[in-house]
Amino acid sequence: MKTVSENDLQVLAPEGECEFQPMIDGIRQALNQTLKGKQDVVEKVIACVLARGHILLEDLPGLGKTTLAKALSTAIGGDFARVQCTPDLMPSDVTGFNMFNQKTREFEFVPGPVFSDVLLADEINRATPRTQSSLFEAMAERQVTIDKHCHRLSESFFVIATQNPVDSHGAYPLPEAQLDRFAMRLSIGYPGKDNEIEMLASNIHRGDRERPEIETVLTPRQLQQLQNHVSQVHIENNLLRYMVELAEFTRNRSEVTLGVSPRGLLTLQRVAQAWAHLHGRDYVTPDDIQEMAHPVLNVRLSGEFDDSAELIEEMLRTVPVPVTRG
Repeated sequence: MKTVSENDLQVLAPEGECEFQPMIDGIRQALNQTLKGKQDVVEKVIACVLARGHILLEDLPGLGKTTLAKALSTAIGGDFARVQCTPDLMPSDVTGFNMFNQKTREFEFVPGPVFSDVLLADEINRATPRTQSSLFEAMAERQVTIDKHCHRLSESFFVIATQNPVDSHGAYPLPEAQLDRFAMRLSIGYPGKDNEIEMLASNIHRGDRERPEIETVLTPRQLQQLQNHVSQVHIENNLLRYMVELAEFTRNRSEVTLGVSPRGLLTLQRVAQAWAHLHGRDYVTPDDIQEMAHPVLNVRLSGEFDDSAELIEEMLRTVPVPVTRG
């Protein structure tokens, strides 16, 4: 794996928008190299990272969810940890635990996988609700409390979770409180015919362990600088009102049990800012909000309806769109 030092990246990334562009382009290149023909998914994943969000990848087995997560963690640098979720996984296997040291006669803290920059929770819905809940505090506040003592996590900590929506045997549906902590839910889908042929052709005479080389294009500290820069993208007051009206639409529908929460609105705002930045603007437009509404809201709407996508489309058609400078 090739890496780029912080000193090298200082040339690329001093303060200012244009200097951040090589970092974003590097992440794009790494993910598109890994997940061919899925540029839209790649762009949304990058927007989620820039918005300091957590990602839920929900799709059938074998479509590249874990491969995408690994490529992303390599591209953004930092420590990577993976948890294979199973019914016997305990909360302490995720967060860590206090162990009594016979020599010092004191308890010592043994950190779990959450003490990383990127945590891949593979097949998260196979963990029991008790173990799933161990991630609540970590995802919302980037800290964990163990035996009344608070342990801070990395400032760049984020979770990439995968789950298979079809096979329900031995699976535990994620509770609404857990889903609301994800910024967005994405599905990769099957590759296009040409991309699949290219994948098969490139695999000829190549061992299974030989993967495309992914470069590390920034450090966790520089990722935080980029995230702070994205958070400064301007959003007009009438767009803030527009987002609140979108949320009220979901809260006032009889078939919706749980509408968009205030945390969901904050997430939509941050992701819209990131989406605007990815498209070369320092301000948010209604199109940014509408484009991000589907992946952000479909993870946090529940009720007696068949398709959340149809409900979100109706919401976008019904709620008046404000006029902005964009």
